[in-house]
Amino acid sequence: FTSTCPFLFISNRPLLLSEDEEDTKRVVRSAKDKRFEELTNLIRTIRNAMKIRDVTKCLEEFELLGKAYGKAKSIVDKEGVPRFYIRILADLEDYLNELWEDKEGKKKMNKNNAKALSTLRQKIRKYNRDFESHITNYKQNPEQSADEDAEKNEEDSEGSSDEDEDDDGVTAAAFLKKKSEAPSGDSRKFLKKEDEDEDSEESEDSEAWDTSSTSSDSDSEEEEGKQTVLASRFLKKAPTTEEDKKAAEKKREDKAKKKHDRKSRRPDEEEEDNEGGEWERVRGGVPLVKEKPKMFAKGTEITHAVVIKKLNEILQARGKKGTDRAAQIELLQLLVQIASENNLGEGVIVKIKFNIIASLYDYNPNLATWWVPEMWQKCLDCINELMDILFANPNIFVGENILEESENLHNADQPLRVRGCILTLVERMDEEFTKIMQNTDPHSQEYVEHLKDEAQVCAIIERVQRYLEEKGTTEEVCRIYLRRILHTYYKFDYKAHQRQLTPPEGSSKSEQDQAENEGEDSAVLMERLCKYIYAKDRTDRIRTCAILCHIYHHALHSRWYQARDLMLMSHLQDNIQHADPPVQILYNRTMVQLGICAFRQGLTKDAHNALLDIQSSGRAKELLGQGLLLRSLQERNQEQEKVERRRQVPFHLHINLELLECVYLVSAMLLEIPYMAAHESDARRRMISKQFHHQLRVGERQPLLGPPESMREHVVAASKAMKMGDWKTCHSFIINEKMNGKVWDLFPEADKVRTMLVRKIQEESLRTYLFTYSSVYDSISMETLSDMFELDLPTVHSIISKMIINEELMASLDQPTQTVVMHRTEPTAQQNLALQLAEKLGSLVENNERVFDHKQGTYGGYFRDQKDGYRKNEGYMRRGGYRQQQSQTAY
Repeated sequence: FTSTCPFLFISNRPLLLSEDEEDTKRVVRSAKDKRFEELTNLIRTIRNAMKIRDVTKCLEEFELLGKAYGKAKSIVDKEGVPRFYIRILADLEDYLNELWEDKEGKKKMNKNNAKALSTLRQKIRKYNRDFESHITNYKQNPEQSADEDAEKNEEDSEGSSDEDEDDDGVTAAAFLKKKSEAPSGDSRKFLKKEDEDEDSEESEDSEAWDTSSTSSDSDSEEEEGKQTVLASRFLKKAPTTEEDKKAAEKKREDKAKKKHDRKSRRPDEEEEDNEGGEWERVRGGVPLVKEKPKMFAKGTEITHAVVIKKLNEILQARGKKGTDRAAQIELLQLLVQIASENNLGEGVIVKIKFNIIASLYDYNPNLATWWVPEMWQKCLDCINELMDILFANPNIFVGENILEESENLHNADQPLRVRGCILTLVERMDEEFTKIMQNTDPHSQEYVEHLKDEAQVCAIIERVQRYLEEKGTTEEVCRIYLRRILHTYYKFDYKAHQRQLTPPEGSSKSEQDQAENEGEDSAVLMERLCKYIYAKDRTDRIRTCAILCHIYHHALHSRWYQARDLMLMSHLQDNIQHADPPVQILYNRTMVQLGICAFRQGLTKDAHNALLDIQSSGRAKELLGQGLLLRSLQERNQEQEKVERRRQVPFHLHINLELLECVYLVSAMLLEIPYMAAHESDARRRMISKQFHHQLRVGERQPLLGPPESMREHVVAASKAMKMGDWKTCHSFIINEKMNGKVWDLFPEADKVRTMLVRKIQEESLRTYLFTYSSVYDSISMETLSDMFELDLPTVHSIISKMIINEELMASLDQPTQTVVMHRTEPTAQQNLALQLAEKLGSLVENNERVFDHKQGTYGGYFRDQKDGYRKNEGYMRRGGYRQQQSQTAY
């Protein structure tokens, strides 16, 4: 029975409890009893908290215990410090020391408990200094008096059955000397024991309590009153003879021994039980067997209204604290089965399916976490099932603009209308796929397995695209087209490339049929999707992303002129700084791919200027969304770092940074070395590429030059050879087995790239040779130059003619003899002064223009000023750098 029950009916007669005796008899309690009862109540709470390892509760109750002890100070000064108080102080200190030494247990603690453990340990050590002598005496003589034995037995009974305390009606006064524990003993006969050992222990406890009750007969006689006759039926007889007392003492010793043996055997028994498979160790107490909740009461008629009502009941718990999300998903799936079994129609099933997918997305409330494979596969299957239903039932209309009041789920006479947006579900699915790829180790087999799921993602996007083309709005079609584009733009179309290399006339009929069955080329697909977005989209962001993806796809497939023209016509470079970070990352990736495309076409100047912004910053990895730099991590807090990591592109979209740097450095070498040779004596010479010059200075500072190892060392060694006009050595450093493995073999058409590189090295080495050694020659034969650099004669003639026209080489061509005649025209003193004046005036004009441009806020278009590459309306020239007149002509 509990203390809240007013009566206990035994033998059809009510037994009044002490709470209800106020009208018949009032018990007068002393101040000592009240204070000690308050202390024992707090001690009991602390011991309960110790059993469940709740250190936070221990700390709170210990502070209250100190305050209660302060209130009882006057009584303690008279009576002395109670032994049960010393005992709790000693036990609590030992308990905290044991927790502190358990390193593994401390790691598993939550934050509040760990903090409370440290605080309470310091407080108890400081507090116990005042009771040091009492605690020492207690530890030397731990035998307790009869009343403390009763207290210990009471706590033991609480350990065997946590809720028996309330059921027995035991109050805190049971710990005091003048209170009798006999009623607690008789009430234990009504309790259900868990095993035989506990039965024996409890019976022995009751005997011990009866023994201790003899010392307080005089006090209990006043309280017996009318219950004396009734209580005598249930109380055991107290031992009166000496032999009975010895027997009771022996029983207590046997019980303590059994308890100790059982504790020592417990770990071994647990291992044996686990091996036998009979017992299961559970956390948090007695395991609760959870039965699946019944959706509907037995005999309930399953109708549309009942199912929708149950669905709303389940959805009301969505998002609330403590809601079991996995159980909510199971309930919704069970509801779908019930609806299909009772033939409630596809409208109800579609509505429940929408809510199942939404609940799957709610399974991970934290944005930083990603799905486990089981949940991911469940989501894909559920979306596929939903699309099957929508395609099989064209009379079902779904949309986020349909209000719940206007839904039609079961009336077959009218089109079924269900609230829900399939496009939003697919966009969220695509984001979850990206999150999974971002958080998987890219060098593991697991990443490959996840990447195989992209085929399913693309298939779902294609199905939704077909559905929305029939029933969706223009805005929804643009959004799904963009999803399709984002899964297509970065993939190289090997099949289309192979078809271009193989002429259609030479292919057999079967091969042509196979090519037709493979579907449209990615170029045709991108053209169709992007043009629709250009024409129909009303949001700048979708159109911007589509343009950038289109340019990227053109550049990836070596369609340089289409990519360049689209970039120049879009004018994206004018306002890309106002776009959100993911679009800026896409812009940077497109510019890099554009530069690599120009390099493959042999347009080294265009390649250099397209890559200049990314490479000169020294943060290519971060700007391309392929990782965070360590130095940047110190400049941002933890939240900013999480946001930055969510913006990273998955590994299979990465651009090889070493290939990117190599393309940039080789392009800079082919531009910078001839320019350095032409302006060797010019004190006001400008640098085309600061990064390239930095690599040259690093190479010059090396005390011992060995064979090049890294890619940068190969480029530096090749630059030194080109500076001397030795193209063969330069060629051997740029193209060799090591560089092929690191860089050149990564291109789709590696042989064409290597052939182009050899040709560019020969041409620029010829220019460098003429700049460097023109002062040595009076004339030189073009045939000799052709043999030296292994170039055909028209090519040599063209290169020298351009140099003469651009006034880079002071010479003339003697056509009959095929020689180059050098002109020795040293400037006079007056000419030198005029040249210096012209240079100063030019720098003054340049500074004025720069200040004016800065105030206007415009730096040109795609090819910007000195730091930013090309200049608009100046034939893509860079001021003060490698300048080439617009009136170049090739002979």
